[in-house]
Amino acid sequence: MADLHIPDALLVKNYVEGNETALATLIKRHESKIYGFIYSKIADRDISNDIFQDTFIKVIKTLKSNSYNEEGKFLPWVMRISHNLIVDHFRKTKKMPMYRETEEFSIFSVMSDDSLTIENKMIFDQVEVDLKKIIEELPEDQKEVLVMRMYQDMSFKEISEITGVSINTALGRMRYALMNLRKIIDKHQIILTN
Repeated sequence: MADLHIPDALLVKNYVEGNETALATLIKRHESKIYGFIYSKIADRDISNDIFQDTFIKVIKTLKSNSYNEEGKFLPWVMRISHNLIVDHFRKTKKMPMYRETEEFSIFSVMSDDSLTIENKMIFDQVEVDLKKIIEELPEDQKEVLVMRMYQDMSFKEISEITGVSINTALGRMRYALMNLRKIIDKHQIILTN
């Protein structure tokens, strides 16, 4: 029972150095919380098990490639991976509409693709290209917050910590980024729907 007192960070370090049982300890320690989170969103045991396994496959790949940055936040990191896999599952099955922000306008909510025809795939790919181009036109501070929020799925608290600004400033930058995106779209008469 000494494993209960070993911090996650040390278990991660031990696993990276070749101690396979360290990962087993981490999984056992956090499995009920992670699986419970997944199941609360999916409500299907088989799919939840698949996503749980995929989560730890990603964890193992990241740890083995030495690209994990330990900051004492192992569980939140794993939860973020499982969250992203849940979102991917819903995107693939088209059971969840894509929406993120509570702003009156969110460009990302118009990017749903109801069928997998070649034409729709081409249109969707072009929308992605157009969207990336208009994001590049944003001021650097707004672009940084928007990318962290929309593409890296970070909370405004995490964004504020990384960028060194207050949460309110991060929220303000996101709001201005969305307003500026709308202006750029109107100016160039870009259509971002299929």
